Amino acid sequence: MSGAAREGQGGSAGGGRRGASGGGADRRGPQRRKPATPSPKPGPVQPARRIALEVITAVRADDAYANLLLPSKIAAAHLDAADAGLATELTYGTLRMRGYYDRVIELASGRPIDEIDGAVRDVLELGCHQILSMRVAQHAAVNESVELARQVASRSATGFVNGVLRAITRTPASEWLERAMDTATDDDDRLAVAASHPAWVIRAFRRALVADGVPPDDLPFQLDDLLESDNTPARLSLTALPGLIERDAVGHGTEPSPLSPIGLLAPTGDPAGIPAVHEGTARVQDEGSQLAALALTRARPITAGERWLDLCAGPGGKTAVLAAEARLGGATVIGNEPVAARAGLVRRAIAAIPDAPEVWERDGTTIGADDPESFDRILVDAPCTGLGALRRRPEARWRKTPGDVAALVILQQELIDSAVRALKPGGLLAYVTCSPHVAETRGQVQGALRRWDGVLEQVDAQAVLRAVTDGAVTLGAPDAAVQLWPHRNNTDAMFVALFRKL
Repeated sequence: MSGAAREGQGGSAGGGRRGASGGGADRRGPQRRKPATPSPKPGPVQPARRIALEVITAVRADDAYANLLLPSKIAAAHLDAADAGLATELTYGTLRMRGYYDRVIELASGRPIDEIDGAVRDVLELGCHQILSMRVAQHAAVNESVELARQVASRSATGFVNGVLRAITRTPASEWLERAMDTATDDDDRLAVAASHPAWVIRAFRRALVADGVPPDDLPFQLDDLLESDNTPARLSLTALPGLIERDAVGHGTEPSPLSPIGLLAPTGDPAGIPAVHEGTARVQDEGSQLAALALTRARPITAGERWLDLCAGPGGKTAVLAAEARLGGATVIGNEPVAARAGLVRRAIAAIPDAPEVWERDGTTIGADDPESFDRILVDAPCTGLGALRRRPEARWRKTPGDVAALVILQQELIDSAVRALKPGGLLAYVTCSPHVAETRGQVQGALRRWDGVLEQVDAQAVLRAVTDGAVTLGAPDAAVQLWPHRNNTDAMFVALFRKL
């Protein structure tokens, strides 16, 4: 399970009532579900390939989350470490590069990708990844792909899959890249092909880098580095929950994070095999998420009796950090997550903490009206596009469109306003997203300060995190907000802004 755990850390479940879910990406309200394509039946196919196809199909057909589904399927199949690693590479590699593979499939088949049946497209993308990006015997990749097509599609589809994949094997991978690049319509589209990111995401990244102070001469290089980082699996990182376990007691080859004072970097392996992780005193969590929580807890000393709220708590990683820090200072925390399944994840995340916090299941946009001026510190880890966590959730780049941003921005505003109303005078508010999109980050800061002129003032989050990291954090534009980046900080692209209610 090593690969699945490494890729899947920091994941989030999908769906939820409006204003409900936070702590990551892609938490939307109820939607009409697309009919699921049947999963392949077990047959003469290597289990790792079968499981990879099941996950890829579920992501496409049911909006499933690979980082949640893959580990459970690996565990249920009792795969050994080698097969688990193969299943992980097949799944995440295919999801990550599917934009590029679709161009190749179109060229090899002579058909627009949208005219290919979804189940057949899944098989072809999985086969493409093995042929173009892995050291897999080409005959094995083709033959097992044909067998997978036989299990999930019509009989005629097997001949189509066989023909397309054999055509791909007859041309070197480098030549396929050149041919795919030739289909691009402009420079951004060429970059989209090469880096397998939607062009609109590339433009959003470019604007975010400019907003973070990257000079024009350096912009193309930083953008290339960022896209490359998105396509490189993140190293497994852990949180040693303060007051529950010391970092040096976690063991099992872990080493202290150079960035987070509560973080650890772990070697390859299943984190569930680490006793502290199994017991819940240490958790799988990106270092950027750790710093986002610590920005709120360590912005000023804790006063005993303080009451804190994690407004958008699911799946509970930051709630656990808040609760551990609050316990040391004599404060209490409430986690809010109205989606029942995700509220269950929050409760499990904090189960190891003595006197575990209460978990509400309420609409986050109404708490400010229902409980005005009730909390000393509030974390708004808002639902967002998730573009900052593409290392861990590669399918997120294909899940969103530019049209989704506007609705998320409105929800983020409503959650911020609810938090301001629920905050006591003098209280601290942290606004966090795992997206660098300017509309979701600095745009929200500016909007909040306009709407709450005379009520909110911005606190210097850069100064706070420089102190928390002992100067190890690399920051961009010298303003009060913090934008972390995978290519600079080796974290997810977390955004953190702090406010004080006057």
